[in-house]
Amino acid sequence: MKGTPRGARLRIALVGRRNAGKSSLINALTGQQTAIVSEIPGTTTDPVFKAMELQPLGPVLFVDTAGLDDAGVLGEQRVSRSRRALDSADLVILVVDATVGIGSWEEGVCRRAAERGVRLLVAWNKVDLVASLCELPALPGKFPLVAVSARTGQGVEDLRQAIIRAAPADWSGQPIIADLLSPGDTVVLVAPQDIEAPRGRLILPQVQTIREILDANAAACVVKEDGLERMLGELGRPPRLVVTDSQVFRAVERITPPEVPLTSFSILFARHRGDIAQLVAGAAAVDRLEPGDEVLVAEACTHHPIGDDIGRVKIPRLLEERVGGRLRFTWVAGGDFPDAPGRFRLVVHCGACMIGRREMLLRLHQLKTANVPVVNYGVLIACLLGILERALGPVPGALEAWRRARAETPPCRSGRCGPTQRLPRTPPAGNGG
Repeated sequence: MKGTPRGARLRIALVGRRNAGKSSLINALTGQQTAIVSEIPGTTTDPVFKAMELQPLGPVLFVDTAGLDDAGVLGEQRVSRSRRALDSADLVILVVDATVGIGSWEEGVCRRAAERGVRLLVAWNKVDLVASLCELPALPGKFPLVAVSARTGQGVEDLRQAIIRAAPADWSGQPIIADLLSPGDTVVLVAPQDIEAPRGRLILPQVQTIREILDANAAACVVKEDGLERMLGELGRPPRLVVTDSQVFRAVERITPPEVPLTSFSILFARHRGDIAQLVAGAAAVDRLEPGDEVLVAEACTHHPIGDDIGRVKIPRLLEERVGGRLRFTWVAGGDFPDAPGRFRLVVHCGACMIGRREMLLRLHQLKTANVPVVNYGVLIACLLGILERALGPVPGALEAWRRARAETPPCRSGRCGPTQRLPRTPPAGNGG
């Protein structure tokens, strides 16, 4: 990797009214002309991202947003994006124009942050334009306040230190794999290099998993699927774990001895990036699908689909084989996600390696509120291949969550399926990988 991806950075969103100085403050914090600055209200439209290193926090991502008091039809859309940036941030900086003060807009931001458990601090900007700081009115919650001037640089270093103090320590979530290992363990990673694999590089989940294995003082052996059997034969002892790309799950499961724990990168990321219990519960809802139902496939990255793409070809094919008829699929990519997902009978999400954990948890919360089941790629493929129980075994709490979800899931609407049919031992024919 040339740089830390957005999904692995602490996300810091600057929100406030138009012309409060958000863009100027980002430029002062980063020491670069990252955002366009103008006296014209509404200069910033869509969120602007700036990645940098902020020690001792490490890699962070500043997000400059449109004004929360933007007006008109387009203004409402910009405000909606700003609110989403607020909800998905690990830390929010509320930028207040000291010449204007705090009003209902700022109070609303404070309430929203408190309701959603988002860390927030207040940057009292443009202090060079006022004779003295007036006393702050009562806010819905207690938040740190820093007096600053983006124009003169006054208080910018104080704001940096306040950011460091306010940043949540647990923002990155559960480890990917490190807590499942002991020093000296060996992990075999199966990484197929198909037409969509980036030339000269491994995909992000593989790179991040290798790094955690090394940090745990364990050994990572990386092979393609056709080298797994040879690798297992050459190891002096069974590996602690085999981790595979979901697209070759069936072939890897057949080769890996039953006594060797097996899972996938996507299942590990279900715990690392989201809520493993909610995602495996979504697998239990698969057999409630019927022909004609709407299914959303959400990918956090924006790669160009080529050939037998997993999200646009393989998973739809597997699901329609399971259902026995055509389904209606909708695809979204990158930062796009529907505000009203209630029409979908199922959401299938990627491993979410390219978005932050809080953004993934926000999506999961939306779906839970709308009573829409959600499952990720690896969990779904293992379920459809009849190997989900084995694949969840290495992940603490995941197998128990799956069995509980199966017991609680009502029968499908048509009565076609029953509990004994939910995990066929014979994999469906014609699937990719």
